[in-house]
Amino acid sequence: MTKQNRRTFFKRGLAGAAMIGAAPLLKAMPEEMKPKAAYKANPFFIGMAGYTFVNFDLETTLRTMQRLDVRFLCIKDFHLPFDSTVEQIQAFHEKCAEFNVKGYAVGPIYMKSEAEVDRAFAYAKRVGVTMIVGVPNYDLLPYVDKKVKEYDFRLAIHLHGPDIATYPDAKDVWEHTKGLDRRLGMCLDIGHDLRNGCDPVEDLKKYHSRVFDIHIKDVTDSSKAGRAIEFGRGKIDFPAFVKALRAVKYSGSCSLEYEKDMKDPFIGIAEAIGYFRAVCNYV
Repeated sequence: MTKQNRRTFFKRGLAGAAMIGAAPLLKAMPEEMKPKAAYKANPFFIGMAGYTFVNFDLETTLRTMQRLDVRFLCIKDFHLPFDSTVEQIQAFHEKCAEFNVKGYAVGPIYMKSEAEVDRAFAYAKRVGVTMIVGVPNYDLLPYVDKKVKEYDFRLAIHLHGPDIATYPDAKDVWEHTKGLDRRLGMCLDIGHDLRNGCDPVEDLKKYHSRVFDIHIKDVTDSSKAGRAIEFGRGKIDFPAFVKALRAVKYSGSCSLEYEKDMKDPFIGIAEAIGYFRAVCNYV
């Protein structure tokens, strides 16, 4: 037998052994988790929350996203400062385009005065996006309401769980925005929502008309003690969440905000994106 024939023989043998070994596993696998010939189309898209890369420069951020084939970035001001010139903003977008990445929103941006609200909206307009992920003080909401009408922008309020008194969960954002302009809604951070004792799957179903952006993450517990962990190892029910996304026809971004090992997050980021894509493919 020639070397080439031996190589072919072993490849076929290994492939056959793999199929034989996999057969009992596939038979035992729940029907809904078995590979499908054609995957369902998802109305939502996968993005990246810029805060994931708080310890890294724009080049590292974009190279990581390119390798993951993630094409949408929520822009943070440490990558594109609030006082950026027109030329700097253009250079930023050109750099993103080199890696096939597009900025779809800015934020989160904290707003504690009307001047800071004005700065956020002016910044978003200069950057060329029409959505701000923001955290305005409660008393500023009437002013923010005027601004979303003036600019015709959406503002997605980022909820922060039990760590910050302002906007701890989806219900709180809903209660503070339901009587305001429809362009005022939420960035549903599913990890923080769960940490405040809520069910992000049910909250998505209840409040989806005001959900403009989603931060996906997994956490260890449905309490303040919960901490960020790799996807699939925590308490988030991702299959149920993806089903809910489809049921409510959510069409925005599911952006990874990875907060574990933030000085060396790359393996965890890859694991999270791979896990989430696999769930989207098989449920």
